[in-house]
Amino acid sequence: MKKSNYNRFWRWHFYAALFITPLLITLTLSGIGYLFYTNVENQAYDHLFFGKSNKTEQLTIDEGIEKATEHYKGYTVSKVIVLDKPYNTRLTMTNNDGDQKYVFLDKNYQIIGSQNAKYTFSNVMREVHSQLFVGGTFVNYLVELASCWAIFLMFSGIYMTLKGRALKKKQNPTKRQKNKKWHALLGTVITIPMIVIIFTGLPWSVFMGNFIYSAAQEHPSIGFPTLSQQPPTSNMSEIPWATRKNEAPTSDQTHSHHGDMANMPGISDNSISVQQLMKEIESEHISKPYSIIYPSTEDGVYTVSKGSNTGVTGLDVSPYDEITTYFDQYSGKLISKVGYDQYGILAKWFTWGIPLHEGHLFGWPNKILNLAICLSFLLVIFWGFKTWLSRKKESSLSAPPKVSSKITLSFIVFVVILGVVMPLFGISLLVVLIIEGMIFYINKRNSGEIAW
Repeated sequence: MKKSNYNRFWRWHFYAALFITPLLITLTLSGIGYLFYTNVENQAYDHLFFGKSNKTEQLTIDEGIEKATEHYKGYTVSKVIVLDKPYNTRLTMTNNDGDQKYVFLDKNYQIIGSQNAKYTFSNVMREVHSQLFVGGTFVNYLVELASCWAIFLMFSGIYMTLKGRALKKKQNPTKRQKNKKWHALLGTVITIPMIVIIFTGLPWSVFMGNFIYSAAQEHPSIGFPTLSQQPPTSNMSEIPWATRKNEAPTSDQTHSHHGDMANMPGISDNSISVQQLMKEIESEHISKPYSIIYPSTEDGVYTVSKGSNTGVTGLDVSPYDEITTYFDQYSGKLISKVGYDQYGILAKWFTWGIPLHEGHLFGWPNKILNLAICLSFLLVIFWGFKTWLSRKKESSLSAPPKVSSKITLSFIVFVVILGVVMPLFGISLLVVLIIEGMIFYINKRNSGEIAW
């Protein structure tokens, strides 16, 4: 039975690795790229991040926003990212097709230049890492599935290392035995840190990520406070009751002088300016860096937040400093705020876990640690591939032998636990079992042998 378990793990380990290795290599390399996105962007976009415009006239931030709206026709500002020195202010501008542009303003709030948001280094690395830059539901599920099966590879590898005594010293080892030993040794060493990295990345996944987020929303005591899920609305008393629900007319931007905030989505002529809002933010002792998200409706609010995993160079803060605040868009008064202290245990866990996964939780040591784990993982794949080639026969896949005995209870318990913890893995496992069952039925019918 023990040999049966070993061969079954070996067979599943082999086929899983064969199918998902290209994905794992892609995810690992893009993950390494994303680890250093701030360092790359600080150099690559030096002029935009830290440069100055040729114009020296001092503008207010609202005048700078208005000039950006006039300069980039068809785009409106949806977010303002206020960074600490020496970084410039960054505007996120969006058009009707959903395309985004990043526009940078210097310390005088003069326009320096812009970027196509889709093709910045950080966004490219993120898109490759999370959806292979192709996107779509199928690809998103495929990436998550690869991560889940990677965890199975780790656990099954540990089992085979211990049961097969792969680390036992051998006299005059063959090339295959040497490769197998290095594959097993390094795989054992990085199993726990690799599983931590994978699990801290799953909150962004499609299937399990939605499950985690839903659980955090439905149970505020362990997840997010209700307030952060359902932002409050602004007090609309400044707008006359009779016209409060009327559809507001549009203005000609080239002739509009009715305040700097005109023609912004969700922004009323009676809304306070960004300059006024920043004074309110300062009075609430909210320090830079922070992002300002515009209201999307007339009764919406300004959302001002500091996050530990923003994916924006210069914007990330310590998990302890993470905060989301809501300001009335008409009076500018603070309505409410939600900080790290109000999070439940699940939300706190991922507030620490995601920046750990991204490599900026504790500075350079975090980057170096993640880099070492990723490079080690690539070496594990390399030695696993060499081990297979050293036993592979010409014109044959040389897969591990089929198992003729019944599945043991211990094997069933192991895969069921993984299937419950990672539901997408469990679903894929059912597909594998159906295929194995079909093979079993065909072989039994043809020769009477069980081929599990």
